[in-house]
Amino acid sequence: MRKALLTLLWGLAGVAHAGLAVDTQPTPGSLPLDGAVIVAAPGADPLEAFVAQDLADDLKRLGLRASVGGKGAVQIWVGTAGHHPRIDASGLDLARLQGCWECFQIALLRNPAPGVSQALVIVGADRRGTAYGVYTLSQALGVSPWVWWADLAPVKRGPLHVSLSEPLQDGPAVKYRGLFINDEDWGLQPWAAHTFEPEAGTIGPRTYEQVFRLLLRLKANTLWPAMHQVSGAFNADPRNAELAQRYGIVMGSSHAEPLLRNNVAEWKAPPGQYNYATHPALVRDYWAERLKTNGRFENLYTLGMRGIHDSGMQGGGTVAEKQALLNRLIADQRELLRQHVGDPAQLPQIFVPYKEVLPLMTTPPGLALPDDVTLVWPDDNFGYLRQFPDAAQAKRPGGSGVYYHLSYLGAPLSYLWLSTTPPALVAEEMGRAWDAGVQRLWMVNAGDIKPAEVNLGHWFDLAWNPAAVRAQGQGEYLRELALRLFGVEDIGAEIATIWDGYYRLNFERRPEHLQFFLPGEKPRRSGLAPGAVNERLTRFAQLLSMLDAVRPRIAAAQRDGFFQLVEYPLRASALANERFFALERYAATLERDPAAARTVAAQAVHADQRLKALTARYNAGRWAGILAEEPADGLWTSYRQQAPLLPAPGLGGSAPDALRDLGTASADLAPRPLAEPAAPLLRVTADGGWRRVPGLGRGDGVLVAQQPGATLTLTANAPDGPSCLHVHVLPTYPLHAGEPWQAELTVDGQTHALRWPRGGQDAAWGRGVLANRLTATLTLPTPPTAPLRLSAGQRDLMFDGAELLTGACAP
Repeated sequence: MRKALLTLLWGLAGVAHAGLAVDTQPTPGSLPLDGAVIVAAPGADPLEAFVAQDLADDLKRLGLRASVGGKGAVQIWVGTAGHHPRIDASGLDLARLQGCWECFQIALLRNPAPGVSQALVIVGADRRGTAYGVYTLSQALGVSPWVWWADLAPVKRGPLHVSLSEPLQDGPAVKYRGLFINDEDWGLQPWAAHTFEPEAGTIGPRTYEQVFRLLLRLKANTLWPAMHQVSGAFNADPRNAELAQRYGIVMGSSHAEPLLRNNVAEWKAPPGQYNYATHPALVRDYWAERLKTNGRFENLYTLGMRGIHDSGMQGGGTVAEKQALLNRLIADQRELLRQHVGDPAQLPQIFVPYKEVLPLMTTPPGLALPDDVTLVWPDDNFGYLRQFPDAAQAKRPGGSGVYYHLSYLGAPLSYLWLSTTPPALVAEEMGRAWDAGVQRLWMVNAGDIKPAEVNLGHWFDLAWNPAAVRAQGQGEYLRELALRLFGVEDIGAEIATIWDGYYRLNFERRPEHLQFFLPGEKPRRSGLAPGAVNERLTRFAQLLSMLDAVRPRIAAAQRDGFFQLVEYPLRASALANERFFALERYAATLERDPAAARTVAAQAVHADQRLKALTARYNAGRWAGILAEEPADGLWTSYRQQAPLLPAPGLGGSAPDALRDLGTASADLAPRPLAEPAAPLLRVTADGGWRRVPGLGRGDGVLVAQQPGATLTLTANAPDGPSCLHVHVLPTYPLHAGEPWQAELTVDGQTHALRWPRGGQDAAWGRGVLANRLTATLTLPTPPTAPLRLSAGQRDLMFDGAELLTGACAP
């Protein structure tokens, strides 16, 4: 069992590299790691020297002896092809590494040098490739990328031996794989400023160094740094950019920060002068200043212009005038690059048509964007890609990228607290992007890094090898991830089930979106029937029971990591739901049944107390200040749900002590026996033109149309009289921009058109992303005499179920 387990730990994002195995016992030809000497090249690049030492530290974490430099019969050679004399003279065939961006090779050699009986060679095509090879080995041995950021210490298993049947080569599918630290006001910034790096008073060099190290372990290579006013500018401290260069991290800047400039902190002239139509020379000098100081580093240059702090561009009036202004300033930005950095045709540049800029791209005549610039397509801030490159755009030499959100501050409601986007949705949307040729840059906005560890790991695994991660699906990916993180087969399967359930429930309504009215609207209740609320809370309670069964079996070294990655997200979201729906019941019953209402109020107070105690536990010690329950304060109220209004003391019944019983499911949620489900009014049968995606949507997963005309059969058990058919789809966007989703429904020989509009970010869009559903309705005047036939109008339509309700549809 142990041998099989350790071999499985090699799996990276579900990709088992054939021929490599890790075992606690020697096998013929295996290399013992205990006591191995790690040899970097003399005068190695600082990144190569660092990862060699980091590998030694990882081996020590596993209880093994290791050293960098010196003599030994068993050695690990770490270096870049052409820069490590021993590797270059070893006789290894390194031809496949030539010109291979960030690729690496791992091989075993016998008697490769005098006094060396065995050598494990980790050789990169470039310095980042070398680093990724080292961290691939570390993960294979059981050291998680989150070893520092989530206190996830590896389990010590005794002596370890590595064997390889043939050299292994790997490299990334997506060229630039990056993280955007955003909306850091409530987590990363206060933690860095007050706990981890008080001497800087902000996110400074010590914090960024840990970010760079995390990115390397995740096989990422690009960072857009924190950019809110509370943090100041990344380049205010020159050490930050110098550290990025040392660690091989490509620095960029967000869609609102052209040419590495942080406008909210660095633009000192009056805000109205950040206008290229009226003050072009002032703005050009401002941009040129940064290029002069940072052009010597490896950067990814953002072109274009928006307003200060994620606002619309100043200048220009009509769409044509704004297009002309953008064309002129982009040409001038390229000239600045030529003057201060190098040939723009040889420099990586991106253009992000975000929010109001996207129509400027798509409205004729569009923008005269140079072909070598990468077009970076944005999602709608909630995980649904708004547009894909067309055939001509896919052929551009600069290629395409994606800017994707796993966290967001903005309308209709923010989600800044827990990371709840299902990996299945990310894999589907980014898989569609990959198939459309979006392969140059994948950039993800994950807010404060924590508590988005699982989502971030999945994102970067997907960017490294999209085909493998897509083939796994959500359930298998989470099972293998849990096995890699926690190291025991049965525990891994149970944790995967907990994670899967957590994503499913929160996809139906995120904890930050439990408020069913939007800011500025008249408050209203959720409208969910008591049975639906009961069923939802029961599902949470069942997951908590599973959590309680797993928690005692977690190894001591991994309990802190288990709390951060598994326990806190589930308990917190369950308690948020318990509190919200208890407050709804309290408000609904207070006048007609005060005694019952006070009992329900006590449940809300109890849930609130436990949630605050749970969050305080997360924020204890080294992570003090890293996590804030949403909403954390009264800022940005037009984009955030209201804080819960709890009954005043004395208006509710007594609540148990929140700290006394913290940590058991029975104390989290009141017992709720689950009623027998009613017989469905509709049964759905799919033909071969559909693909099911488990873990996404309701029930057993969504059905994705593989081609236009794919057909579903809906067998109705309709009541007498008129009924209302609701047909649900996910709020994705068709491949062709501007189209609505379309389908045809045949009822007793008559065909009805169904439409799900996908236009601007209006009220209908807002309701769709909060419920993660779009609904089309059709009144059936009489019970149908034959099964209904639903035919998809386009490929990629994601069918998320249908309901038949008594009575005609509301107008």
